[in-house]
Amino acid sequence: MTIRIVGIGGTVNPGNTTEMALRLAAAQAEAEGAEVTIFGGEYLGKLPHYRGTGHDAEHGVELVEAVRRAHGVIIAAPGYHGTISGLVKNALDYLEDLAKDERPYLDGRAVGLISTAYGDQASVSTLLTLRGIVHALRGWPTPMGATIRTHHGLFSPEGECLEEPARLQLELVGQQTFRGARALASLDAEK
Repeated sequence: MTIRIVGIGGTVNPGNTTEMALRLAAAQAEAEGAEVTIFGGEYLGKLPHYRGTGHDAEHGVELVEAVRRAHGVIIAAPGYHGTISGLVKNALDYLEDLAKDERPYLDGRAVGLISTAYGDQASVSTLLTLRGIVHALRGWPTPMGATIRTHHGLFSPEGECLEEPARLQLELVGQQTFRGARALASLDAEK
């Protein structure tokens, strides 16, 4: 069975640290054997406010369908003013389209979480907010949630994490998301 993992996150700024962190964790899941699809800042930035002006049934379809088929999800959000960005929150609001599915929202899916911020307080509070959202959406947050303190030089221009503690956190999130997704998919297959 191919384990499918969806990555959601980033900011509207090209080359942003949040999306680089997401891609590093996703690469670890891919190295473990997952098929990975990423919805980064460029995609998220084009989504209109969920059910707001300019929204129609065609917006976010790729994201919703990918999560519907996924065994796991990795979410990466920057800490803005002590919580997740509106960009990432709006993308998660689109998961309301899964409400009436047999497996609603994030039910039965392992969910790895990453928060990035300039300060420790913002990254920790952002991670806690993400955990609360995932619980509300019936997902299974991984034991490890990465809180990455961002600074110039954390990543190379090619996306390589230059700080070992941060890299290890992100790799562990990817690994645990894959392993959790595989375990939950195996339980589903036994039904």
